[in-house]
Order: sequence, then C-alpha cells, then structure tokens
Amino acid sequence: MIRCIAIDNEPLALKQIESYIDKASFLEKLAIYASSEKAMDVLQENQVDLMFIDIADLNGIDFVKLLDNPPMVIFTSAHSQYAIEGFRLNAIDYLLKPFNYSEFFESAHKAKTRLKNHQLITTLVKTENNFLFIKSKYKTIKIDLNNIKYIESINEYMKIHLDNSTQVMSLCSLKSIEDKLPDYKFMRIHRSYIVNLTKISVIERNRIIFDDKIYISVSEKYKCKFQSWVNENTLV
Repeated sequence: MIRCIAIDNEPLALKQIESYIDKASFLEKLAIYASSEKAMDVLQENQVDLMFIDIADLNGIDFVKLLDNPPMVIFTSAHSQYAIEGFRLNAIDYLLKPFNYSEFFESAHKAKTRLKNHQLITTLVKTENNFLFIKSKYKTIKIDLNNIKYIESINEYMKIHLDNSTQVMSLCSLKSIEDKLPDYKFMRIHRSYIVNLTKISVIERNRIIFDDKIYISVSEKYKCKFQSWVNENTLV
C-alpha cells in the first residue's frame, strides 16, 4: 500500500481527491488537509509515501522545497504554467484541474511503479551489505546484521542488543538506522524498538518474546503492519 496525503484549499477539489484515493486499491489515505501548515506534523511523524498537493493556491512548490526528505509528489492545479517548475522538483506527475479518475489513477500508478523500483534497488543494496558501521564513543564498530537481536531507543541514544548479550550504544536516532536496515528482516514495532524478525521465538498477547525471555510489546501504531507479517508467515 502507498501511504498518501492530499492538500488543497478548495473543499470540492479536496473531496474529489479523497474519493479517488479511497477508490484506488493500492492507496492508503492517511489524512487530507486544507493547508500545508497542518500537514507538516503528519509528514514529520509518519511514513508518507505520496503527497497530492495544489501548486498555485497553497504555494505547494515552496512547501515541498522546505521538506528535508519529501515523499513522492503529484502536483495538482488549474494553472498549467506551473508544470515545468513542478517537474524540476522531480514530481511524479502534474494533474491539471479538472481531472477525472482515469487521469488520477494513471498518475498514482506512476508513483506505484517508482516506489516499487526504489524498493527493489534498496533491497538489493541492503542484501549485499549485510553489516553496518556504528559510531560508539571513540570507536567505529562493524556490526553483522545477523547478530542483531533488537534495537532500543533511549532518549538521544540507540542501544543495539546482540546475540552474545553484548550491547552497543550510539548517539543517533532510531529512524536513522531504520532507513539502513533491510525491511524483510527488521521491523519497527514500537516508537522505541526495532526487532530482528528472524530472532523472534514466540508471539504472545501482542508481545514478542526472544530466547532469553525478553518481552517487547507491539504498540498500537505498528500492530497492523506486524500482524500482516505474522499472517504471511503463519502456517494455518
């Protein structure tokens, strides 16, 4: 599923985009907004894959430029003169209002293709590099991904728990290492925890149990994603 948001200060246009998102089976609507300012929080706190945003009325181009790590963007506008500037920001597409569902679907499908290609490339890179270098105090330590049991966030620090019961502390965020881990093996299941899925021994009452009786709860925010993985790997 492609997690997306829509931003448009025209209520009718926003309602139309919302209905189109709901209609497309591969799109998941996170939220819709009448202003870009209100959308900033969801972009900072959640994984947003795709953003539909009006160029002219919301000064969408400047808003996208403000984002450190913007999602894929499909610009919408009633004014065609903004298209070239939009594509300079590597936009997926430019929808000229009024547009129908067929045009919307075609643009959204372009985003789906780009995301799929990106994930394929990322997976290949991560598979080939089965290790990470972590800065810890005054050292840079090479860590084999296969030896990681789980990773814990403690304030500004990150603690990596390894198979041999050793721990490596580093001054960095959980998000920074999450982006470098292969998602077929590691999953964030709590705001403070990433687990190695291959190390799980038992799942009980929404808790993950490791061999040494370590219990980690799956938070409500990540429960759906984790349960989908469990379902895919469960023999009925």
